[in-house]
Amino acid sequence: MELDRIKWDQRYAKEQHLFSLEPSRLLSRRLAQIVSLVPGKRALDIACGEGRNAIFLAQNGFQVDAVDISGVGLERGRTRAAELDLEVNFVQADLETYRLQDVYHLILNFNFLLRPLIPAMVAALAPGGVILMETILDAPGLQGAHRKDYLLQPGELGRSFGEFKGSVLLLEEDPGEDNPVARVLFQKAD
Repeated sequence: MELDRIKWDQRYAKEQHLFSLEPSRLLSRRLAQIVSLVPGKRALDIACGEGRNAIFLAQNGFQVDAVDISGVGLERGRTRAAELDLEVNFVQADLETYRLQDVYHLILNFNFLLRPLIPAMVAALAPGGVILMETILDAPGLQGAHRKDYLLQPGELGRSFGEFKGSVLLLEEDPGEDNPVARVLFQKAD
């Protein structure tokens, strides 16, 4: 959607970095486990923003495609990757219409919820591949204005990933935080 692109371009244009340059704490804490699980090092970072997680994966030997709707965010990611002498394939696309066509060993999805994309992510995983997802949970402590259709409901990640052949290796919800989130680490069956 054009309005989403404009909104995110404006957010990235205002801030030095909308998020930290550091990767997600969940990703950095779980990287060793992920590397031990995945059958290869081809990765996809969905809604990558400025590319902090994609760059972290590239620093750790992954070949990364990073997709986002914001050209401004992606340009920041390209600039930072070039400064670090890293290759990341940054792709500008609207994830509501973008089709996952490649096969990946690892798929990241942070701070983004598009429910129809979940089965597509699982389908795009190689056997034994892993999805690491963390996004906003609809909970009483949630700060700010959010559209309900972009918020996970309690128990939703477990139900969603429980439908697929594979193993849920991590399933957590933090409803009591100022920024309540739910997270899952899912490994597709071989």
